[in-house]
Amino acid sequence: MATPTTGSEEKSPPQVPGTRGSTFRALRHRNFRLFIGGQAVSLIGTWMQRTAESWLVYRLTHSEFLLGVAWFCTQIAVFVLGPLGGMAADRFSRHKLVIVTQSLSMIPAFALAALTLTGHVHVWHVLALAVMLGAINAFDVPGRQSLIVQMTDQDDLLNAISLNSAMFNGARVVGPSIAGLVVAAFGEGVCFLINGLSFLAVLGSLLAMRLPAFERPAPESPWRHMAEGFHYAWHNSAVRRLLAVMAAAALTNVPVIVLMPVFADALFRRGARGLGILMGAMGVGAVIGTLGLARRTNVKGLAHVIVYSGMLLGVASLVFAYSTWFYFSLAVMVLIGYSMMRQMAAANTTIQTVVPDDLRGRTMALYAMAVVGLAPFGSLAAGALAGHFGAPATVAMGGILAIGAAALFGWSAGRNPIV
Repeated sequence: MATPTTGSEEKSPPQVPGTRGSTFRALRHRNFRLFIGGQAVSLIGTWMQRTAESWLVYRLTHSEFLLGVAWFCTQIAVFVLGPLGGMAADRFSRHKLVIVTQSLSMIPAFALAALTLTGHVHVWHVLALAVMLGAINAFDVPGRQSLIVQMTDQDDLLNAISLNSAMFNGARVVGPSIAGLVVAAFGEGVCFLINGLSFLAVLGSLLAMRLPAFERPAPESPWRHMAEGFHYAWHNSAVRRLLAVMAAAALTNVPVIVLMPVFADALFRRGARGLGILMGAMGVGAVIGTLGLARRTNVKGLAHVIVYSGMLLGVASLVFAYSTWFYFSLAVMVLIGYSMMRQMAAANTTIQTVVPDDLRGRTMALYAMAVVGLAPFGSLAAGALAGHFGAPATVAMGGILAIGAAALFGWSAGRNPIV
């Protein structure tokens, strides 16, 4: 039997910063290569399901408010159960935790596929299964985020997170584009079925990894363990400010994503295919932004990336809100994806750099609560505001919030540097 390794033993010659070799240097770690390969397949299925699910809710109801409710149900459990997920990621094997959560994620995908393909699906089915998936994600997200550092090493962490974000958004390009074609040709159910099958790829890659044996921490009260994570995040100025700016960014991003079916169908008259193209354009921008970030070799200056990315996100959202030309809006969606994911990857990397490993799971759970868990409240607000003021005005409000949050964070970072 092979000796367990961290995946860091495969060293290549030092790379010159800014070269193409340095852009993909985290791939020299075997475990990270396996992870990226499995995730690439699985996330294409995930984005197919997200796109098809939004279209299904809109097709069944033509309600902006219920689009917001659907997103609320998908993500609210991350906010409610996030602390438990972070505690699990610090108390148990992160590798085994992610295997369990990825296995369980197949259940709602196959259930939704069966209901849709047999013609028995109702909106309440979609919402209930979204809550189930959200509960699973509350444990999966902190486990997966904390596992990345075990697949590489601290020197390659920025590169690994950037490549992981690029892969995530590469799937955002491919998945919705395929989903638009599949929904138009076969209906939403086939997308849900493909997503369920795609989890087999990530499970295979996780099982093939060679990681060091998990060392269980000293016994401690679970509630004290959880409280320790909150105490650390609140009293660490850098972590607290990063979580705050990402919470504001999450609320900013929600209107664009949740209301995309309204823009695609009611405003641009492009239907499901137009929805896939718009989501794909956002993914193209996100890949460009995160691959550019991957070329960096240290975390200094990432606070500036967070600030100007937030500013660009706000301006692009304002422009998209009132654009009436589909192809111009596609170009703006590239900018939205570029700035949104560049800001997110920079914040993720900075947090992972400053946090100690024994608190990583709990801190990344708080990060997930800020980035994902607050989004449900934003989705409800986006649906309600869009129903009253219209989708364009709601997206414009998000853009103003992004600009204000980035400016406030920049002022704070100038007075008290993050790193």
